Amino acid sequence: MVTTDTGASPSTQDAPAAQPGDAPAGTRGKSARKYFAIDGWGALVLPLLIFLIVVFLVPLVAMLVKSFTDPEPGFGNYVAVFAEPLYMKVIFNTFYVAVLVTLVTLLLAYPYAYLMTLVPPLWRNIMMVIMLIPFWTSVLVRSFALIVLLRDTGVINTVLTDIGAIDEPVTMLRTFGGVVFGMVQVSLPFAVLPMYATMSGIDKRLGLAAQNLGARPSGAFWRVFVPLSLPGVAAGLLLTFIQALGYYITPALLGGPQNTMIGELIVQQVSAVLRYGFAAALATMLLVLTLVLLGVAGKFLNLEKALMRRS
Repeated sequence: MVTTDTGASPSTQDAPAAQPGDAPAGTRGKSARKYFAIDGWGALVLPLLIFLIVVFLVPLVAMLVKSFTDPEPGFGNYVAVFAEPLYMKVIFNTFYVAVLVTLVTLLLAYPYAYLMTLVPPLWRNIMMVIMLIPFWTSVLVRSFALIVLLRDTGVINTVLTDIGAIDEPVTMLRTFGGVVFGMVQVSLPFAVLPMYATMSGIDKRLGLAAQNLGARPSGAFWRVFVPLSLPGVAAGLLLTFIQALGYYITPALLGGPQNTMIGELIVQQVSAVLRYGFAAALATMLLVLTLVLLGVAGKFLNLEKALMRRS
């Protein structure tokens, strides 16, 4: 009896033919394992990922849950925020101060960053060190230093009195102006850095080319340099505004009850009134607002390019 050996087992002969678009079963399994696999270098991310989950994500979820469940389930905490005129006044004051601090910071940071692009390298390094000094000092220490500077018997009032500019000390502490002054001092480095990062990458020959075509130096600056520097300006202002919304230490030490901001209100609700759910609702609203601002800014601005650009 003669048999023909085709080299295929009965199970292979009975299996349906593979379709053109189908991937082999072994390949699909390998792809899935490769997708979820972590190689040796990828494992370096795990400690940071676990740390962020434990100290950031878990408390964030707990805060969100508490805002809807404490003292009773529902939207009562969020309704209370808009039902009380005092809380709405605090929210309005927070936005008002944040906008004013952002504008003042822009007026001070832009010329400083622009000057850093013009001076020689030695002076540029000196200006950079001066700008970075606040990063080397605690916010709390800087705020107490501002108290010594702004109080009635402080340095400013003493100098003005000695030179005869004023007869009596000017009240600068526990005022709206003192809060803005302190917050601008803290915010300046965060605005200067992205502005300088963008300005340092602008080709100076573009301004010279505009002048060769008949533009005045001031016209070349406003029509060429300023538009090219707007990404850094927008990034700096965004960082300043978002930080200003959540300031606590500086307004608490330099301001008064009439200058209360949302950060101080949250601390008061937690430490004095013990309304944890209401404080969680305020914090959640502040977080959502910050994410919305970042999302809107991300639609019009490449934050990574503006913040990380190198000359």
